[in-house]
Amino acid sequence: MKLFRKTPLAWRQLMKEKTRLAVAVAGITFADMLMFIQLGFESALFDAAVKPHRNLEADLVLISPQFQTLFSVKSFSRERLYQALAYDGVQSVNSVYIGTGQWRNPETRLERAILVWGIDPAKPTFKSPETKQNQHQLKQLYQVMFDQAGRPEYGTVADIFNKTGNFETELNSIGIKVKGLFTDGASFAADGNVITSDSTFLQLFPERQSDRIEVGLITLKPNADPEKVRSQLSAGLPKDVRVLTPEGFAAVERHYWETGTGIGFIFGLGTAVGFIVGIVIVYQILYSDVSDHLPEYATLKAMGYTDRYLLGVLLQEALFLAVLGFLPGFILSFGLYQVTYAATMLPIFMKVDRAIRVWILTVIMCSFSGAIAMRKLRAADPADVF
Repeated sequence: MKLFRKTPLAWRQLMKEKTRLAVAVAGITFADMLMFIQLGFESALFDAAVKPHRNLEADLVLISPQFQTLFSVKSFSRERLYQALAYDGVQSVNSVYIGTGQWRNPETRLERAILVWGIDPAKPTFKSPETKQNQHQLKQLYQVMFDQAGRPEYGTVADIFNKTGNFETELNSIGIKVKGLFTDGASFAADGNVITSDSTFLQLFPERQSDRIEVGLITLKPNADPEKVRSQLSAGLPKDVRVLTPEGFAAVERHYWETGTGIGFIFGLGTAVGFIVGIVIVYQILYSDVSDHLPEYATLKAMGYTDRYLLGVLLQEALFLAVLGFLPGFILSFGLYQVTYAATMLPIFMKVDRAIRVWILTVIMCSFSGAIAMRKLRAADPADVF
């Protein structure tokens, strides 16, 4: 009940100076938007980077120990896959080639880097239904499937293919035909993706050796324990390969972008800057409010109200500011996410956990500012009133 008796005082303090309130809300909104954008880009980076890893049709994955990112892949001997077949619990194996090619936009004649996946068309490699339905089209040489969620600079591939059922261009200066579409999306490592057969891949990259692959896919028998088999393979296979689950494979990519580059630090720094900006703005507003009403606060202290009560009033003001600033920040950030997705094709969307995280940061930001402003309030001497 005490809380409700305090609330009108805090609310009326804020509403008395509407211009000051508007400035405070705008400042908190800006700080929240800054945090939303930084956290959103960071999440989009990681989600886009690991989406292909999680889409692989496998229970276990073989990679080179030097593998860090799809942007710069490392190969290993295909023989390791055949050796894995000898272990209990392994049902089948599959291999994947990965390389970066140059896609030519037939309309502008400009080339752009694109990630090329070479697979066996007769074996399931990706979980996506689009790929499974169309990968039989890749059995002929120089046939590819195109990522329709890639950057628009590759050309109006999806539109033309959907209208005509055909699209021809060049990849690494070799003529190819698009025979299907799938959806993966752009990432910081690649602006788009192309899937082709292993035979076509070796034609597109003639310097590559057919017995050197980038990813090995292992399918286990129905009752096999993935972790047990993984441990056996790790112990038995030579150390020139690393055995991971698909999620562990995704974690390698995520770790690279999070710690191996400055991107993770930059986004974290941007979030921290937004948090600090919010603290400064709220502190200035509350400090100004206390300074302007110092005689009134001194009168309340003379009437017997304690510093604890007055701190409660300041914290309530801070929480009101948190709510009033968070709501427009959330709505505007939601709209900016949509604009950013349309412009960059990165999977940047509002997530519940991120909204909760920013809300908690906003409450901490405002409460901390209120606690700092309390130092000025403690200076309110009842003797000053008389």
